[in-house]
Amino acid sequence: MSESTFKNINYIKRYHSSAFKKDQQKQDNFVSFVFLIIKICFSLLALISLVKLGYSSKVRLTRLKEIQDSFTYEKYRYNNLSSRFDGLFSAEGEQRFMKDQDQMISRDIIRVIWR
Repeated sequence: MSESTFKNINYIKRYHSSAFKKDQQKQDNFVSFVFLIIKICFSLLALISLVKLGYSSKVRLTRLKEIQDSFTYEKYRYNNLSSRFDGLFSAEGEQRFMKDQDQMISRDIIRVIWR
């Protein structure tokens, strides 16, 4: 083979090599772009999930606070009524009960107290 043939072969190899490098670079850029899009999508998904989680936690804490306040109020009422009920069985509890009943029975009603 002649030297010009070797030059042509070297030229063809360099041309194909540079074309291959360009194709390889395009593929690398495309793959990098796809991975960037996937990363952005996952980041948005994580951000949206965190916002939803924060909102649902806030709603849950608000409901728990309402339940706690309601429980505290009912516990106070129970303790108050329980002490009044226990007071009925103490000394002169009947008299106190009748005194409380005076406020509930209107004045024009006749009351009968059995002894």
